[in-house]
Amino acid sequence: MKYVYSFKEGNKDMRNILGGKGANLCEMAKIGLPVPNGFIVSTDACNNYYENNKELNDEIIKEINEKLEELEKSSGKKLGDKKNPLLVSVRSGARASMPGMMDTILNLGLNDEIVESFSEENKRFIYDSYRRFIQMFSDVVKGYDKSKFERVLDEIKKEKGIKLDIEFTKEDMKEIVLKFKDIYKEISGEEFPQNTKYQLIEAIKSVFNSWNNERANIYRQMNNIPYSWGTAVNVQQMVYGNLNEKSGSGVAFSRNPATGENELFGEYLINAQGEDIVAGIRTPNPIKTLENYNKDLYDEFYGYAKKLEGHYKDMQDMEFTIEDGKLYILQTRNGKRTAKAAVKIAVDLVKEGLITKEEALLSVDASTLSQLLHKSFDEEDLKTKTPIGKGLAASPGAGVGKIYFNSKDLKDEDSILVRLETSPEDIEGMKKANGILTIRGGMTSHAAVVARQMGECCVSGLNDAYASEKEKVLKIGDIVLTEGDYISIDGNTGNVYKGQIKTKDAVIEGEFEEFMSWTNEYSRIIVRANADSEKDALNAKRLGAKGIGLCRTEHMFFEKERIFNFRRMILSETKEEREEALSKILPYQQSDFEKLFTVMNNEKVVIRYLDPPLHEFLPKEESEIKELAESLNISLEEIHDRISELKEFNPMMGHRGVRLAITYPEIAIMQTKAVINAAVNVKKNGINPIVDIMIPLIGDDVELKYVKNIIKTEADKILKENNTDIEYKIGTMIEIPRAIIISDLLGKECDFFSYGTNDLTQLTFGFSRDDSGKFLKDYYDKKIFESDPFKSVDEKGVLRLVNISKEKAKLANPNIEFGVCGEHAGDPKSIENFDRIGLDYVSCSAFRVPGARLASAQSNIKNSK
Repeated sequence: MKYVYSFKEGNKDMRNILGGKGANLCEMAKIGLPVPNGFIVSTDACNNYYENNKELNDEIIKEINEKLEELEKSSGKKLGDKKNPLLVSVRSGARASMPGMMDTILNLGLNDEIVESFSEENKRFIYDSYRRFIQMFSDVVKGYDKSKFERVLDEIKKEKGIKLDIEFTKEDMKEIVLKFKDIYKEISGEEFPQNTKYQLIEAIKSVFNSWNNERANIYRQMNNIPYSWGTAVNVQQMVYGNLNEKSGSGVAFSRNPATGENELFGEYLINAQGEDIVAGIRTPNPIKTLENYNKDLYDEFYGYAKKLEGHYKDMQDMEFTIEDGKLYILQTRNGKRTAKAAVKIAVDLVKEGLITKEEALLSVDASTLSQLLHKSFDEEDLKTKTPIGKGLAASPGAGVGKIYFNSKDLKDEDSILVRLETSPEDIEGMKKANGILTIRGGMTSHAAVVARQMGECCVSGLNDAYASEKEKVLKIGDIVLTEGDYISIDGNTGNVYKGQIKTKDAVIEGEFEEFMSWTNEYSRIIVRANADSEKDALNAKRLGAKGIGLCRTEHMFFEKERIFNFRRMILSETKEEREEALSKILPYQQSDFEKLFTVMNNEKVVIRYLDPPLHEFLPKEESEIKELAESLNISLEEIHDRISELKEFNPMMGHRGVRLAITYPEIAIMQTKAVINAAVNVKKNGINPIVDIMIPLIGDDVELKYVKNIIKTEADKILKENNTDIEYKIGTMIEIPRAIIISDLLGKECDFFSYGTNDLTQLTFGFSRDDSGKFLKDYYDKKIFESDPFKSVDEKGVLRLVNISKEKAKLANPNIEFGVCGEHAGDPKSIENFDRIGLDYVSCSAFRVPGARLASAQSNIKNSK
């Protein structure tokens, strides 16, 4: 097996072996861009490294040395040679882009002897490079605390009265190098490594190790990236943006990653390395100002950006370095972008003739479309507020919450994470927060890039502010805020406000509507919505849902007047008392169904009969219990006894679903009256109701027949009384493994199956969704599970059960319809699996409908190729 490749041996189609970064470096070299030469240690080598107890085998080391010799020959430089030293960068590069999640080392190949061999005019530059290398090597390779090194920089800045690294003199840099070496020796007990081959091998191993660090593991779980992919390592000849004032580094996008506008977007710093931009230590200059600094360089870069965009047929995210006036492209990849930008770019590229509609649909991440439904500030409320500060509008949206200064302290979603600059360790807090505010950093800092990808609101580069995690204080001008105080941040303008501002939901129009219309041309699997009210149904229809795939009727009982009568029904001792209480609920439920049928005219509405255990509806507050006791004319003691009787040790597997209809048939009769009478009434008004009645938690064909007979008897009686004909269907929710086994028997009695994959997953694995979080982290850490089975459907077990059930039922009833209504129904990866096994529809929450529609189209396009 081959483990190491030179840039001339690869291309963009080899990303599985070379990683995305490595494959693209090879491709750029191939099409003639100015790329510093190098080689790639493959993902196969990474997997071998882990299989070999985290050691590089002799063959891998041999191939590394061979490719190093080739690089030395082509560059005319030699690693470790003091007269003409080869210096390299060592960077990670996984198959899927994982910005900031793994490690990088720059300036590798420096040692004391080489540094001293440089001429006096280059001494500041080389000391700067050496101190960066010592700090990176100590942090990344050895795992030493980088704050000790940062403290040295802060102390010398304070002593010299300077603020920025660029202000350090040659003598300052030399002093920093000596102090950094002392720190290394103090921690390790050894001198800083002078053997450059040792430096290289240890750096490669450390990048492989970073594939398994905590932040990379969290990112992979969030983005469904398999651990088995591994990462590649890119070893590339260094070019120096910190050489002199004619040098610099930058990051730029061929289009705006926040809005999608067709304009060059990015930043650069003069006399800086790329890490300075991403780290956010200095606030960089907008890329457009490069035209004023050096028009020829700007035009050259703009040409490369458009060439790469045309070649890859997508918006590109590029890193570049200018060394003494010469431009080099260090990386290109398909750029991370907001959902708004992704849709606009896709539509524009189709109009420009660069891609087809199918390619446009495949280019947008379906899981991000909910970002387009982000809130914005209410204009009237906003007019009454004055910003207390303004940073960079790094990621769109409106964020309101209490401020916290540490991801670990962040308690709930009603929060704004405030940091000097974020780091990959903040990823969990960033995901949980309503928004992110950073004091440092630009539009391509870690906070900005990750926030855009997550769809989080972010304001970065609030430079005139002061924030201290230790003091738990944020100062913006004269305003002093402490942890727990509310702020509002606007990711569209960069404005920061004290206090809370009202927000409103997004309006969907323009490119989004055009883009979503294309999904209808390519989808096979139908997308419906979970909706329990007229408001839910209207929202679902606005977002393109083709009907309601799950109406949870129990949600209709929770308004005050309804819940009171429902509680009376639960605590009643006789059938007559229960029927009397239910008769008061009937008009409300019938009215609700009429509204749903009217909104969804000509579209299917699947109504699930009462499912949760009855004790969930009972009061917990003593005042409500007392009111209920007086209404029923019974003592408090009696009502407490009745409530205690209804409590269950394991309610998930208790008296719920179909079991309620068997114990209390009057509940199913009332719900049937409400459904069918509602359908009759709306039909009189010219509405065409399409009615599906779903019986939950079936585990036996006899119980299904029993409840089905109750429903049919009541429904047919109402239709006969009204002398009308409304087609209704009866089906069941498949949630119990036993129901899978007897799906042939159930299929004979059903018009449709809807797989409740939440409960099916719980009952298949034998663990509770509510409690599994306590131990599943250990499963991820130990690589037993790669993803949460409640987020994406378990392919090895649950999906196979669904397929077995479908095949058995289809043989018994060729006309039966199959759908899914659990959380998995809105997950793009799960939708692809449901489409692949031939299910007919999915039903998810309204805000996940656009993503589900796109996932349906993407799956059909992929499966038809």
